[in-house]
This record gives sequence, structure tokens and C-alpha cells, in this order.
Amino acid sequence: MASGRVAVVTGGNKGIGLAIVRALCKQFTGDVYLTARDPKLGEAAVKELQGEGLKPLCHQLDITDLQSIRNLRDFLQREYGGIDVLINNAGIAFKVDDTTPFPTQAEVTLKTNFFATRDVCNELLPLIKPHGRVVNVSSMVSVRALSGCSPDLQKKFRSETITEEELTTLMEKFIKDTKDGVHSQEGWPNTAYGVSKIGVTVLSRIQARKLNENRKGEGILLNACCPGWVRTDMAGPKATKSPDEGAETPVYLALLPVNADGPHGQFVSDKTVKTW
Repeated sequence: MASGRVAVVTGGNKGIGLAIVRALCKQFTGDVYLTARDPKLGEAAVKELQGEGLKPLCHQLDITDLQSIRNLRDFLQREYGGIDVLINNAGIAFKVDDTTPFPTQAEVTLKTNFFATRDVCNELLPLIKPHGRVVNVSSMVSVRALSGCSPDLQKKFRSETITEEELTTLMEKFIKDTKDGVHSQEGWPNTAYGVSKIGVTVLSRIQARKLNENRKGEGILLNACCPGWVRTDMAGPKATKSPDEGAETPVYLALLPVNADGPHGQFVSDKTVKTW
């Protein structure tokens, strides 16, 4: 078993994920794993960063494949005895002008951004070491999407007592409502990406609450964050931030000092806690 600390970034081979890995390689004391669905793309990204004098490591991870998640889990348990930093960055978004039917967009987007992220957390959060840091990459779009929900849905998503099961049921209902052509009547906004990121933000609040209940005193901090509008394949070339600038808030949360008691269970943008 390698003694020492380890940080893991999902979806780390390009865009914000690659920028997060770059920053962690410079600032985190320990091994940094860039994970990618395609090992070839992961290795190419590692070579790119090695060309900058950095030393990331690579591990295959397809967050939509439970066995792939468990292979990573077992590897980290065996080699490091746990995880010090986990950044759930992997995600997808359809382009605005994509002609894929909305119900299909809803199902595909939520499968990756919400359900797969939830699966990663359920498998890996038990491995988080005392004083560990977990960052779930969400988006300010989740705040806008929340304001576009009906008052009833807003109340549910802001609830301090909502459970993971209740949240999952709501995410499943959104997919079904889009297929039935009734999502607007049922109080949902017209954005699959936005709803998926509502799911990520609320899931983070639930997970932080669970950590308080089950692992109080271990100093683990878990937050959701918005990297900002970043120039990536996903957001396009007109976005205002470079990937390295987009990495700043996730990395800030990942490297909160060992004695910090917050933020925890918050939604953070530009290193500032935002109202949910």
C-alpha cells in the first residue's frame, strides 16, 4: 500500500477536469489521479501534463458503469487505504441547438450528471479519510433552474430534511414527465442540464447532512460548486473563463485547511457561499 495522500478527479482528461488535475498537481501534497472513460484519452492527458513538468497518474473510470466505479474503489482502498480528496467533475450537456428530442436529452443528461454522480458518491464516500474533502461540480444553472420550478418543487428542493430516496424519486419523475409531455404542467423548467444540476446541488446538501450524522468529528467537508462559465467543449468558445480559472473554486474547496470547519454542505461560486 502506498503511504501518503491521494486526490481523485472524475472526467479529468479535458476541460475543467484537466485544469483541476493541473492545479492539484501543483498544490496538493500527494498523488493525483486523473480518471477518464477512455484510457487512451486519459494517458494522452497525462502526457500533456507531464510535458508541463507535472506528475499526474491515470485510472480508468466510466461513471455510468457501476463495475468501473467499483474497480476504482477497490484500487484506492488497496493502494491508499482510502481517499483524501474526491472531485466529482464528470458531466455532460447537450448543445442549445441539438435536435435530440427533449425526453431523450433529459434521460441521458440525468443518467450521467445525477444518477452516475450519485453512484460514484455511494461507492467512494465511505473511503473518504478523516479531514477529507469532497467537491461535487454543479452549476449556477442549478440556481436558475430552481427559480424556474414551481413553488412546490422549490420547497422540496430547498428542504433541510429531503432524503436521497426522495430526491431520486423527483429526478425519476422529471424524466417520466418529459416522456409524458407534461413536465411544464408539473412545474419543471425547460432545462435537462439545469434539473440534473439541481440534483447534484441537493444531493451534496444531503450528503453533508449524512456526514454530520454518521461521521461527526472527522472534519470531512463536502460541498457543491459552480466553476463559472468556462471555455470548454461543453460551454463553447465565448465563455468568460479559461479552464484554469474555472478550476479555482473546485480546487479551493478541495484544499480547505485541515482545521477548517466550513464551508460544508454549501453551494459555492467564486469561492463564496451562495444562497440555495
